[in-house]
Amino acid sequence: MQIARVVGTVVSTQKHRTFEAATLLLVQPLNIDDSPRGTAVLAIDGVGAGVHEKVLIVLEGRAAGEALGRKGAPVDAAVIGIIDSVDIDEHL
Repeated sequence: MQIARVVGTVVSTQKHRTFEAATLLLVQPLNIDDSPRGTAVLAIDGVGAGVHEKVLIVLEGRAAGEALGRKGAPVDAAVIGIIDSVDIDEHL
């Protein structure tokens, strides 16, 4: 799993049948200090996340599809949680 921020939505009227009624989000993986890490990725939303929310993502294709109950779907990334807070112990 990784932490990311939802930076946009993607609308696709023509898509693979396993994505019917699915919401597609553009998410930006984050470093621990909330700075962007790498490039933004397209993810299928499994939790109803919105733009600007911090989320948990899975970037393993098979795990991402199974986490959303879409076994066998051509998924590379999935949003599997919305983060309420992150607490970091600065003494470690």
